[in-house]
Amino acid sequence: MTVSAAGAGQIIWVLGVVAWYVIRYPFARRAKRLRVVQDQRSKIETIGLAAALLGLAVVPGIYVATGIPRMADYPAHAWAVGVGTILYVAAMWIFRRTHKELGKNWSITLEIREKHQLVCSGPYALIRHPMYTSFLLMGLGQAFLLSNWVVGLAGLLGFAILYFLRVDREERMMLQYFGPEYRAYMDRTKRIIPYLY
Repeated sequence: MTVSAAGAGQIIWVLGVVAWYVIRYPFARRAKRLRVVQDQRSKIETIGLAAALLGLAVVPGIYVATGIPRMADYPAHAWAVGVGTILYVAAMWIFRRTHKELGKNWSITLEIREKHQLVCSGPYALIRHPMYTSFLLMGLGQAFLLSNWVVGLAGLLGFAILYFLRVDREERMMLQYFGPEYRAYMDRTKRIIPYLY
């Protein structure tokens, strides 16, 4: 039995989402054990997280399970599935590295935990927000893997909403907590794309 390019793209997308969950789960469990010393959660952040969840998981999940919305389908190509696979693998590699580097400092929301340290190693040596980089790569990978205009753009839109609602607030929180140390870190790094932005 041969799998079509569209079917292969969907299978790889599902495997990517499973990998995302497997990577995140142990860190989420450990994070609950540490005391939060500063919390800047807000409705705006909740909207950003919900948009990312919808665009990178719910909308494509519905599409993979049901084919809806079929009217936005376009022909799938093996080269696009190949590009999407490379992007998704890169996203998962960066996602895993960010969690490993952050360790106990990781949080899904804007929080500072007890004994929080500024992490400047691994991917953080080049960019301040490599987790957002992984989400951007996931959104791009999704656009290549799932041959549907609505679903492809949903991932990028979900990422963009999260990024633009959250990154400035996150950097203000880090400046407030780490002061000149974080300012110096900002001066020598880019936000999400090494050497560019």
